Amino acid sequence: MSLLSAERDLTRNSYYAATAPRELGFPALQSDVECDVAVVGGGFAGLSAAIEFADRGFRVVLLEARQVGWGASGRNGGQVIAGLACDQTELEPQLGLEDSRRVWNMTLEAIDLIAQRRARFGIDCDWQPGSLSLAVNARKARALQSWHADMAARYDYAPQWIAPADMAQWIASPRFHSGVHDPHGGHLHPLKYCLGLARAAASLGVTIHEQTPVLKLEPGPRVRLRSATGSVRAAQVLLAGNTYLDVLTPGLAPSIARRIMPVGTYIVASEPLPNGLAASLIPSRSAVCDTNFVLDYFRTTADQRLLYGGRVSYSSATPLNLGPSMQRRMARTFPQLKQTKIEYTWGGFVDISMKRAPDFGRLPSEHGKAPHSNVYYVQGFSGHGVALTGLAGRLVAEAIAGDAQRFDVFARIRQGVFPGGRWLRTPALVAGMAYYRLRDLL
Repeated sequence: MSLLSAERDLTRNSYYAATAPRELGFPALQSDVECDVAVVGGGFAGLSAAIEFADRGFRVVLLEARQVGWGASGRNGGQVIAGLACDQTELEPQLGLEDSRRVWNMTLEAIDLIAQRRARFGIDCDWQPGSLSLAVNARKARALQSWHADMAARYDYAPQWIAPADMAQWIASPRFHSGVHDPHGGHLHPLKYCLGLARAAASLGVTIHEQTPVLKLEPGPRVRLRSATGSVRAAQVLLAGNTYLDVLTPGLAPSIARRIMPVGTYIVASEPLPNGLAASLIPSRSAVCDTNFVLDYFRTTADQRLLYGGRVSYSSATPLNLGPSMQRRMARTFPQLKQTKIEYTWGGFVDISMKRAPDFGRLPSEHGKAPHSNVYYVQGFSGHGVALTGLAGRLVAEAIAGDAQRFDVFARIRQGVFPGGRWLRTPALVAGMAYYRLRDLL
């Protein structure tokens, strides 16, 4: 099964789509147009960048192959968490402590940016503050406590430590040993937020075209992006299609396609719970994730459901009996929900990088030398992109406006290429992930 065939199954029963009606649409491109900056991709990263470009006075055209928010931006877990998918210690040998601290602080800025956008544009997206990172056993608790102490000492960041004796105040589950509560994080309805960003971008004069896949990129001082029904010529381009860039437009940017891997992840939403039961599960109503490498994540929604995510797939095939298997995962965490029905089951693909660090940069120039071209890209958010995508858009806009200092800190992060090429990288990743799954069980 191809990734796009799997997507047809995974988009049919989305809680987000059912609760965020699309009140506006954008026409497909039907002519040849000119602009200052063209953006490819209508998710969090592309729309956030378009807003930043428009704020700086650029004429912006955004091209989306399907609908805004169709991909991971409209189907993710909605968790807003500080930091990257990789640990800060992965960055320090490459960037040094000072720039690693800059990266961490920029991830906090990314969370603040969501609050600023919600307030500025009146985006109602069911925001709820607070996030919990929970360890499932004493060994993992020791690792989490070590991280907590290190972050306080070297990054001036000290979320609240939750000892085993206090866990019942935070979560009604026997599964967890101890954890950390971060009031800076939170969760939201991602599709509502994404559609709000689209309305905001359009209000600033950004031209958005849906149902307009880019078929060809012609480099030059003014890049031309060609679709089946028109073209866009721009002085600068941002590629923000993430996982779907190479799937929907194979060969558009082969030099970066090998640096990410599409990984399926799956979510269910329960039937509405009695108010007392919903409130008792996570009394703070924080977003929750465990600290396993292959993690589970969950939260209660504004309409008193439990939204529960987990499982991963390294092929395009949707796991069999997805709804029942996810219900069992939910009941393992909350035995009191053993008889609770699942009403929505959906999923999608996230762009995992080799080191789980974000991959920001510029495409190599026409002559294959240093990457100083006018085509930028952001990808590799590795399941940690609800907030970070907004920051990515801001950093690209800063770079195009003439100040690339912060963008180039991220661009210095070294990225690996998945071994085996397009067809063999999946088995290689499956083998690697089996090792981490085994470690999670110990």
